[in-house]
Amino acid sequence: MTQNISIHTTPISEKNRNIKAFGIVALVMAAWLVLYNGVQPFADWLAYNLLALPQESHLGQALAFFFYDVPKIILLLGGMIFMITLLRSFFSAEQTRAWLGGKREGVGNMLAAGLGVITPFCSCSAVPLFIGFVESGIPLGVTFSFLISAPVVNEVALVMLFGLFGWKVAGLYLVSGLTIAILGGVLIGRLKMERFVEDFVWQIKVGKGGLLPDKPSWFQRFEMAWASTREIVGKVWLYVVIGIAVGAGIHGYVPEAALAGILGKQVWWSVPAAVVLGVPLYSNAAGIIPIVHALMEKGAALGTVLAFMMSVVALSLPEMVILRRVLKPQLIGIFLGTVALAIIITGYLFNLVL
Repeated sequence: MTQNISIHTTPISEKNRNIKAFGIVALVMAAWLVLYNGVQPFADWLAYNLLALPQESHLGQALAFFFYDVPKIILLLGGMIFMITLLRSFFSAEQTRAWLGGKREGVGNMLAAGLGVITPFCSCSAVPLFIGFVESGIPLGVTFSFLISAPVVNEVALVMLFGLFGWKVAGLYLVSGLTIAILGGVLIGRLKMERFVEDFVWQIKVGKGGLLPDKPSWFQRFEMAWASTREIVGKVWLYVVIGIAVGAGIHGYVPEAALAGILGKQVWWSVPAAVVLGVPLYSNAAGIIPIVHALMEKGAALGTVLAFMMSVVALSLPEMVILRRVLKPQLIGIFLGTVALAIIITGYLFNLVL
């Protein structure tokens, strides 16, 4: 009799735990949405009302940028790691590696680059996905194809280019960005750079998958996702704050007119100069559009402008600071050099054909 009671009560207890877990996660998601949507007005209030800084001042713009981006990126970081880990609980590392790794060189790179195009992430918020890919055992070159394409091929830039210059220019931008991501990932994959990924990334268990039963409950999946989120956010949050602080200072104090004056000249070195100047900056494609317009009005060639925009969103200094937590300097250097060279070639190609 006791045995029968035990058999019937265990599923009920498990069901109650799952229901309670769903309720907690739903409340957390609602709070996450409220916080995320309130970041912008809170940052503006903090900088311009509480601290009473003029909106036109360099310090005011820099602090407003910092107050906005730190909680935004931390929230994105935590939310994406939680969702990725939850999703990974349905697939083994072998299944994920087989899907994105591809049976032939380049297949996984193309899939990852395509995934990067449809994910609306800036370079810094794409880093958590990159970590998740590495943890899942996906080849390093494939993860870099995603890391490159996510910010480089930006939906805002596509719409802007289509509206200003038509489908041919927008299509060329899309194709060139995908090509950079695919070839860059293939090159990094061939160089066998796994030893230049920080050890802790390899040591993190894939959602502690080895400790889960064959068919884990929802409670166990949520518990696994929360543990992974705490572990990764705890290791990278300081680098996020430092990276955004650097970006905020540049955002507030680098004059737009100075950039337009340098890049608005029709000279042979304008494309590499655009890439070099874009690296220290930090913005997404939407934030860089005013500078793009200023450059175009100054007579800069379209290839130069696009090279600048690609450099800002794909090679930003804050992103490099965040990546330093998971990658060693040698691999960051190869990543920078590969993507910068590809962007320069793309800029010259645009200037040549348009």
